[in-house]
Amino acid sequence: MIELRPFSSLGGANHGWLDAKHHFSFANYYDPARTSWGNLRVWNDDTIAPHSGFPPHPHRDMEIITYVREGAITHQDNLGNAGRTEAGDVQVMSAGTGIAHAEYNKEDVTTKIFQIWIQPTRTGEQPSWGARPFPRGDRAGQFVTLASGFADDNGEKAGDALPIRTDARVVGATLKAGETAEYAIGRDRRAYLVPATGAVEIDGVRVNARDGAAISDEDVIRVTAIDDSELVLVDAA
Repeated sequence: MIELRPFSSLGGANHGWLDAKHHFSFANYYDPARTSWGNLRVWNDDTIAPHSGFPPHPHRDMEIITYVREGAITHQDNLGNAGRTEAGDVQVMSAGTGIAHAEYNKEDVTTKIFQIWIQPTRTGEQPSWGARPFPRGDRAGQFVTLASGFADDNGEKAGDALPIRTDARVVGATLKAGETAEYAIGRDRRAYLVPATGAVEIDGVRVNARDGAAISDEDVIRVTAIDDSELVLVDAA
């Protein structure tokens, strides 16, 4: 089963420095049919103007994954963590018992991100932050795990997924037009897929750039690129 959620149907708000689109209910946008997808709670499509950003603010008990589509985002938090995450790369913040952070676009160009929130399976742990490069070429023609709550996906060697404290994975792929990639999901789980760029087809359903595809009751997700495409998918419990 695939439920297409066209980009034009998303909620959102334009704050001038921030143009935010919400795949799920968030802030002043509420849709009772789009409050979550399994343990996936938020998928925001944010466009951030140069030399602007989110001032310090708190979070707790949430896994927050930032996928940078264009530009770069600079993170600072009250634990002393700081880092700059560039296009194609990923950062993860486990809010745990509580953290305050700021996210700035310090670049001279617009930054575009997907910010993904997943409800944690484990709570009561100390907050943490980390980032890792994931070269787009390493994802050519296949899904690669970017962040995961499963121990088999995490480790110390280069290219391993960033750890998250939840029963979920965030995966990405880059496909040339005409290429097909598969992801084994299982009928007891749900997936949410968004093309950052391009357009793809899943079981006869066309999914354009920045559309959402809510997928359930599938053993294997088979994605064929209509155009050259960059994909992000959450495998949710």
